[in-house]
Amino acid sequence: MVVLSRSIHACGDPAQPQPLPFLTLSDKNTLLHIRMRAATSGAVCEFVLKEKGMWWMMSNEGGHYCSKKSDDICGDVCGQESSRALSLSRIRCILRGMDLKTYIFLFAFVPTLVFGIYVHGQKISYFLRPLWESPPKPFHEIPHYYNENVTMERLCKLHGWGIREYPRRVYDAVLFSNELDILAIRWNELYPYVTQFVLLESNSTFTGKPKPLAFASHRDQFKFAEPRLTYGTIGGRFKKGENPFVEEAFQRVALDQLLKIAGITDDDLLIMSDVDEIPSRHTINLLRWCDDIPPVLHLRLRNYLYSFEFLVDNNSWRASVHRYQTGKTRYVHYRQSDVILADSGWHCSFCFRRISEFIFKMKAYSHFDRVRFSYFLNPKRIQRVICKGADLFDMIPEEYTFKEIIGKMGPVPHSFSAVHLPSYLLDNADKYKFLLPGNCLRESG
Repeated sequence: MVVLSRSIHACGDPAQPQPLPFLTLSDKNTLLHIRMRAATSGAVCEFVLKEKGMWWMMSNEGGHYCSKKSDDICGDVCGQESSRALSLSRIRCILRGMDLKTYIFLFAFVPTLVFGIYVHGQKISYFLRPLWESPPKPFHEIPHYYNENVTMERLCKLHGWGIREYPRRVYDAVLFSNELDILAIRWNELYPYVTQFVLLESNSTFTGKPKPLAFASHRDQFKFAEPRLTYGTIGGRFKKGENPFVEEAFQRVALDQLLKIAGITDDDLLIMSDVDEIPSRHTINLLRWCDDIPPVLHLRLRNYLYSFEFLVDNNSWRASVHRYQTGKTRYVHYRQSDVILADSGWHCSFCFRRISEFIFKMKAYSHFDRVRFSYFLNPKRIQRVICKGADLFDMIPEEYTFKEIIGKMGPVPHSFSAVHLPSYLLDNADKYKFLLPGNCLRESG
């Protein structure tokens, strides 16, 4: 223990020395340096204490600490120079006082953390969704009864509905992009019970990019539906930077007008769904024959990804059937009712024959912002993702509870069941084998 007694006089005017306070130093190796320096207000005393390579500087004007291990630099930083460039000096002091672990943290861990947030920020956001968004109000689910050997009168009664003297007319209306194979399966599935097929095609994607009129170019493949077809085209607005949902809504409004041209009237059934949301034919037949069905009825569809090999869940709900009302019914693609009919068909998302069609849709549809990196569009990567049953956009499942999110993380399990699929698909299995279990490879063109 080293004690500096009051007998040491070094401060103030040398003619009138002031006694020093007691200074107790725990390290006997500590060096005490006392020096005098001139000041405009008189002599000022400074005490420079060096302890284990660190400098302490004290004066009768106050004191502060400098973590410098070099007395030259420390003198510049913590002495007279510090008052001239205090902020810079503090930074220099802080940096010189850091050890190796701190530098590793700053220059390795922190950039890695920032890069991880940039790459996986969307995943983090979706995973934490239950914290900032509540699940929607649950649907009132209507049990769905069907067997080909049960009469329609009995089926309507099982659902709590009456039977009509004659069936309603049915209009199936879709916006079309490039889903030629799925459109063929859809129209053949619904053909026995649809009065009029209504199809609107644009020369613009929802993202404002030019596209060919795919249906017009392949119309001869759908000659079977020609007598019942109302076809229309609409020019794109090609507004760069606009929210793609605005263009989508614009085209849906145009589809309302095309329905009127097709001759729809009150109480006709109108199917509102995307091309890849396919109601089963027996569901539509049930709804056209039964009386007192809800004015707006959502359809719960089996949700498939890439083909009928990857069954995601049974929770696709956006498809709906409406009893048309002039001036009230609008063609939209969001929730319009709290009532839903169970097990009513199939939703086969990204079910394409060619890799080029996958790439086109990824860049063209309303959620194009999910293509966060250019390598997402690499054909070899897309093929690997398809066969694995993983997510094309490397996303976390869009769910509202942690239980559902964790339960659906990872690739979709393979299914080897081809039971209760559209009959046209099975009748033409050789042509559409890419949609059946065990056939994940796609054509490159």
